Amino acid sequence: MPRGQFDIQLPDLSGKRAVVTGASDGIGLGIAARLAGAGANVIMPVRNRAKGEAAVASIRARHPRAQLTLAALDLSSLASVAAFGDTMRTQGAPIHVLVNNAGVMTPPDRQSTSDGFELQFGTNHLGHVALTAHLLPLLVAGRARVTSQTSLAARRGAINWDDLNWERGYDGMAAYRQSKIAVGLFGLELDRRSAAAGWGITSTISHPGVAPTSLLAARPEVGRAEDTRGVRMIRRLSRWGLLVGTVDSAQLPALLAATSGAHGGFFGPQWPGNAGGPPGAQDLWKPLRDTATASRLWEASVQLTAVPFAP
Repeated sequence: MPRGQFDIQLPDLSGKRAVVTGASDGIGLGIAARLAGAGANVIMPVRNRAKGEAAVASIRARHPRAQLTLAALDLSSLASVAAFGDTMRTQGAPIHVLVNNAGVMTPPDRQSTSDGFELQFGTNHLGHVALTAHLLPLLVAGRARVTSQTSLAARRGAINWDDLNWERGYDGMAAYRQSKIAVGLFGLELDRRSAAAGWGITSTISHPGVAPTSLLAARPEVGRAEDTRGVRMIRRLSRWGLLVGTVDSAQLPALLAATSGAHGGFFGPQWPGNAGGPPGAQDLWKPLRDTATASRLWEASVQLTAVPFAP
């Protein structure tokens, strides 16, 4: 199927409340725009206020009646996550959709979060674990759909149990793989625990395939002064409609997962190699299949974040 000839129809989300992390640009911005266009009241917790305001303006240019709320959130700081959670719980309104989308990829040198965790593990995984735990009462009240965004990188690799924070022998890509395997395992385990405890939450996971986003572009804040060769090639392939997706197509698996996916489902692009194409369900990759590893990671993550899952 040629690029641009596929899309999905979202259900009417009027009266629903959605939270999307990483909504200030790229795939997250597209997800937030589509949810808002379907009638949802979208909360956009962002680290950079100026980027967030620009994102709101771009969504309202497409959807003048969009209900959008900016909030402060830095997933690399557990204090920031707690503050956002406190604000949301004080407001008390149920949350019906949570998309754990934000992430950081392959800093050339090891960096730490404000809490001392390796940046990718701490931001991509632990930040979202803490966020979900802080929001749990509101998610239960809304019988929410939670979608956690993993990556093609999670097709291989493993959890580095002997050195979760990569303090010895840092490997940026291996650490990224671990963080995204952890995201996937967490999303699947959340669904199992919700079913066992009667929380009423439907948790799914998705991946965007490959698209020309800012993840591999120049990002001075993570020590990358210029675009990588990888992102330059991805941009070319995307323009030519070959193998990889676009920013628009890459948002579709998460949207499908967040609005219609079954319990514990996994969604991604359907072209060979799963780097691009229309969205659909797919089989779990090997690193995501072990339920014992998922349970062990859940317990370790709750201990590291010190945020219990208490509805």
